[in-house]
Amino acid sequence: MRDRDGLRRFLFERYPIRGQLVRVDSAWRALIEHHDYPAPVRGALGEAVAATLLLADTVKFDGVLSLQLQGDGPMPLLLTQCTSGLGVRGLARCGDVGEAHRLDALVGDGNLTVTLESEDRSRRYQGVVPIDGARLADSLQRYFENSEQLPTRLWLFADARGASGMLLQKLPGSPSADRGEAGGEAGDLEDTWRRAQLLGDTLTHEEMRSLADREILRRLFHEDDLRLFDAAPVYFRCRCSRERVGNMLHALGEEETRGVLAERGEVEVRCDFCNRAYRFDAVDVAEIFRGTSVGGASVH
Repeated sequence: MRDRDGLRRFLFERYPIRGQLVRVDSAWRALIEHHDYPAPVRGALGEAVAATLLLADTVKFDGVLSLQLQGDGPMPLLLTQCTSGLGVRGLARCGDVGEAHRLDALVGDGNLTVTLESEDRSRRYQGVVPIDGARLADSLQRYFENSEQLPTRLWLFADARGASGMLLQKLPGSPSADRGEAGGEAGDLEDTWRRAQLLGDTLTHEEMRSLADREILRRLFHEDDLRLFDAAPVYFRCRCSRERVGNMLHALGEEETRGVLAERGEVEVRCDFCNRAYRFDAVDVAEIFRGTSVGGASVH
């Protein structure tokens, strides 16, 4: 049986190449449960979820990695976020996508932005590249090339049942000195890296959906010695809270918030990620703009 809702790292024992496999099943279905996305949009969002998890696991940080696509096409916004603990959430905004299936047709003239922000928001890194190509992996390839990061390739898949992907990354260094007869000189690293990418190109959606991680790696890299690590759990996590919504209303302003209160009798804010509704009555609104707590937590 294939592995589910987890991310597994693997290493090439004789070469400085690492990889990851990610599967998102129940977490993916929880993420899209309250949304009725057209199939091309759902596919793009699923690939972005898998990519965000893979990217987040390649960096050491305590915070949130965000992947955002924004443009002037029928899907003007797609946003996925992953915490350092592999909690993921995401959303897309779209109109009538018509016959658009390629990513560049869905987003239109726009950009892909990768943002890494520490939990306390004291550190922030951002990289931006134009949308380029039919698949998200095409634009991410350009991102890695432009940002001068480690050579990296991704293969991404998604449908209504799940999202998955594989990442390969070439690390600095030379082949292991303990490589025996099968190793060769340091120049073999480039040959192995090229071969690994070509083998990655043979990976299919059906294999990612049906085969276990060990079976996939055995099929792809049977000529190489690999070390496979235990899986880390992946889960759907929305970071919304009553405190955060209270902060948002405070930033919106007292006049506008009280206007909504007068018109509707309460202020309701629904999270775009998880569809949870937060309701504030007159007492709650008064507390927000007195600078006191909302739901027992400071709104400052």
